[in-house]
Amino acid sequence: MRKLLISVALTASLTGCSSINIDSDHWDLFGDVIPKSLEKLPFVYRPQIIQGNLIAQDNVNLLKPGMHKKQVELVMGTALLQDVFHDDRWDYYYGMGIGSIELEKRLTLYFENDRLVRILGDYQPLPPLRGEGAPKNQKSIIPVPDWQPAPVSLVEKLANTVGLGDEVEDAEAKAGKRVKEEAGDIKAMPDNETEAEAE
Repeated sequence: MRKLLISVALTASLTGCSSINIDSDHWDLFGDVIPKSLEKLPFVYRPQIIQGNLIAQDNVNLLKPGMHKKQVELVMGTALLQDVFHDDRWDYYYGMGIGSIELEKRLTLYFENDRLVRILGDYQPLPPLRGEGAPKNQKSIIPVPDWQPAPVSLVEKLANTVGLGDEVEDAEAKAGKRVKEEAGDIKAMPDNETEAEAE
């Protein structure tokens, strides 16, 4: 009897599982809730993820139309995707992030008769700055230093959070002005004393 009840319960549970139908829209909505909430916890380890070929602008600048596949492979490395059915297309992919892929770069190279004819993707070859192939009328580039905001004290951060940021700055400016005035009165005081003693 016990075996019969166990087999009936097992059969019912297995048939019940097969009748659950979750469509992809609902699974996309609710399936990522737990992993995404775990990512935001402060003490959960998130590994650095690096996938694919590192694509550098310096390497892309070396690509020229008419290069042979072997030359391209020497410059860029082996392509991540080389499709057997599309032998004249090489796809390079680079993905990086912490915990999940946050930065993605792609580069697609097209060949005809084993010669490079077209480059598509996030990178394009740039002309050299000097030498052969460089633009003749280069615009001068003026370096501009990065702007650094003034350091903010803990009191100012707290006041800005509460919404009293401007009032605190005004009060600090008035206090600084008052201190300067008092310092000026102190400096002026000995002169007044000497004048009083002289009379």
